[in-house]
Amino acid sequence: MLIVHVQVQVRPECIEAFKAATLANARASVREPGIARFDVVQQADDPARFVLVEAYRDAAAPAAHKETAHYTAWRDTVAPMMAAPRTSVKFANVFPEDAGW
Repeated sequence: MLIVHVQVQVRPECIEAFKAATLANARASVREPGIARFDVVQQADDPARFVLVEAYRDAAAPAAHKETAHYTAWRDTVAPMMAAPRTSVKFANVFPEDAGW
């Protein structure tokens, strides 16, 4: 299991458009066989900041995800909405030992 947290800061005037594009991407992403979870969270005290929590079943799944039409559409749509370049941090699952996702 590979978990990736993608941190995104959007321009304040783009929050709703970003959410719409990101939800469309997330809904399609959870149907990919290599994705166990795809959560979208918005920071409570700064609504222009989001974290995408992506849980992949194996190391090959992130690359497969980036080849999908919904990901490339999302990437191209939200690029001009960004207030800063997005960043990501990769994590290994520790608990539960066998999440069964």
